[in-house]
Amino acid sequence: MRRNGKVNIENAAEFIYALPVVVQAFEMEIIPANRVVAQIGETLILTCNTTGCASPSFSWRTQMDNPLGGTVSNHRTYSTLTMNPVSTVNSHDYLCTVFCGEKEKKEKSIKVELYSFPSDPIIEISPSLVAGEPVTVTCKIPDVYPSDHLEVFLKKEEHVLLKENFYDDDSTDTETKTVTYSFNPTAEDIGKEITCVAKLPITDMDFEPKERVTSRKLNANFGPQNTTIITAFPHNSPMEGDPLEFICVTDSNPPPKIVWRKHLADESIQHLIENNVLSIPRARFTDSGLYICEVINLVTNKMEIATVDIVIQGAPNIAELSIEPSATVQEGENVSIQCSAEGNPLPKIILRRKSDSADMGPYSEGRILLLPSVMFLNGGDYECVAENEFGKIKSEITLNVEYGPRNTMVSVIPATAVKEGETVTMKCTSSGNPAPVISWKKKKVTGESEKILKDATLTIQNIKSQDLGLYECEAYNQFGKEEKAVKLVVQGRLEKPDQMIPLIIAFSSVTAVAVPVVAILIYVSRKAKINGSYSLVKALRLKV
Repeated sequence: MRRNGKVNIENAAEFIYALPVVVQAFEMEIIPANRVVAQIGETLILTCNTTGCASPSFSWRTQMDNPLGGTVSNHRTYSTLTMNPVSTVNSHDYLCTVFCGEKEKKEKSIKVELYSFPSDPIIEISPSLVAGEPVTVTCKIPDVYPSDHLEVFLKKEEHVLLKENFYDDDSTDTETKTVTYSFNPTAEDIGKEITCVAKLPITDMDFEPKERVTSRKLNANFGPQNTTIITAFPHNSPMEGDPLEFICVTDSNPPPKIVWRKHLADESIQHLIENNVLSIPRARFTDSGLYICEVINLVTNKMEIATVDIVIQGAPNIAELSIEPSATVQEGENVSIQCSAEGNPLPKIILRRKSDSADMGPYSEGRILLLPSVMFLNGGDYECVAENEFGKIKSEITLNVEYGPRNTMVSVIPATAVKEGETVTMKCTSSGNPAPVISWKKKKVTGESEKILKDATLTIQNIKSQDLGLYECEAYNQFGKEEKAVKLVVQGRLEKPDQMIPLIIAFSSVTAVAVPVVAILIYVSRKAKINGSYSLVKALRLKV
């Protein structure tokens, strides 16, 4: 029995040992019997088996006394000849001789026939097929034996291009046989199949397969050519925010390497991606430009490009609004307010002071508003307005102008000339940025000033004569200071109401009594004078 090119003797031996022990005549056999076909490179085992002899002896040889080309292994009732791997030196008739004792001898032979047809043909097309150029098709049949039986057919579709045999070949070992065919392919040939059929039709030799086939399509290398760019939008002016997709389409074999590039405003070229599809999920104004699809066939060493010019449209976006040298400056510095905006069509830009009045103050129709030697009045909110046919947008920025105190003023309530006992309030105001710190000082008799209060409002109650004098309001910040003086004059003492009331009551009572008394005295005096007497008693008596 034979499995995968090996003759299996195990089952045969088991079968022999399973027989009942009976007296048998001396017999022998070779397994496999008479004839065996083996493929070169595989393992071949020949078994010489005996029955009816307790201690047989074995001998193997070739009929022409050539080397065995294998290994003999003797067992109790059988012997094996193993050829691993079998080769052309084993192509003989093998004879097994068995001796049973001194008198009995038997022998049998087996013919070993070899072949080699291990794999399908290999098709090569060289040079690489380019449409319109001559090409050579080569078909190789590896390790074939015996090659004098080999037949090869080369076909294009069903049309036979070449038929070749090797009947005159006298090779004594395996060889790789080759057939070639040259022709000029046409455009119609591209995609058609080239087929190589190899046959080894050895009569009366039992092996499979006796025919092997390989096919390969004519796959001409060409291009790139007819390169175009397909866009997913109807025109080359999509709106800002739209998704963009560019597809680069070309004819090329093998598939080409595709590179996307963009031509920038500074004339440089930006590498984007290596793919046939370029996607931009959300278009921006900066995505405008010339896009380049570069296609390279690395086999044909040819290159082709296609371009598309894209202009992104949309309402303006203010890209930048700034103040130079900074948003906070000192009075007298030179200031420029700058605004830049994106948009297509290019937006009109207006820079101006933000105001509700008709007088807008500084104004510029352009991206720069200059404020030379800035004043504190120039501080405040400024706005940039950008507008085109798709819309308008505004953005604001604040200019903070810092300056020292000015317009310092003092108000006195009720007046700078007051009476003793009154209350006077002096209030100091001043403008400046940052807001000034206000404090009060009083001029001494010595001429020195004494700080008396750090506040804008100074209140003096119950004015006394010593409170008169020169008072100074000082307004101060890091950019300077300003002073304002006021002189306080005290006119005289004013009695308190609770002290005057008793005096008025007393004076009124005295007056009420004194007036009648004085009237009576005047009357009595006159009567006495008429009577020649100045006696008050007499006068009174006369009155009575």
